[in-house]
This record gives sequence, structure tokens and C-alpha cells, in this order.
Amino acid sequence: MSVKIATRVVNGVTLMSCSGTITLGESTSLFRNTLRELLQSGARKLLLDLEQVTYIDSSGIGELVGAYTSAANVNAKIKLAKLPAKIYDLLQITKLVTVFEIFDDEAEAIRSFE
Repeated sequence: MSVKIATRVVNGVTLMSCSGTITLGESTSLFRNTLRELLQSGARKLLLDLEQVTYIDSSGIGELVGAYTSAANVNAKIKLAKLPAKIYDLLQITKLVTVFEIFDDEAEAIRSFE
């Protein structure tokens, strides 16, 4: 199953809820293109909800890094929310927990942008 992405705006924060797998191919392309469109449309506060992501490979990790860089280039902020334990462990191993702000609670993450 590839990734499915739903977007919505809550209190000025654009939430990108992902489910499925973020792996090389269509998944990473969809992830990258969705994020790029959000940034181009003016979104500057982005919250990636990864609660329903079941697997992410090295390409998916690369897309997270690319998302962070793309956001920084336009003075936008990207934060992560509701990471499954396996994904959190992977971000710990790759030291990306030191790059991203990570929240367990969506409401807390949204408040953090204020």
C-alpha cells in the first residue's frame, strides 16, 4: 500500500496526515509533490501527522530531510506529530530527532507554532 495524504488547516497550521508506506517510487513522489504544492500556495506552518504510516524506507527519510530543507528555504516550519514507535526509533537512529520538533499530541503541536 502506498501513501495516502490528506491535508487540512487548523488555526493557521497546515496538517498533512499521511497513512500507509513512504517508500521509493510513487509514495515519495506524492509526498514531495504535496509538500511542494503546500509551500507554493503559501503554507508556512506545516505539521506532518505520521500516526498511520506503517513503514518508511531510506527514500522516505530522504524526503523528510528534503521537506525540512524546502521549508527552511521559504522561511516555513515543519514539525512532526504522532509518530509510531518504529518511525520514532528510525528517526532516533538517523539523529533526525535533533532536527525536527516532534509531538505526541496534535493540539500541542498546533499550539507550538504560536
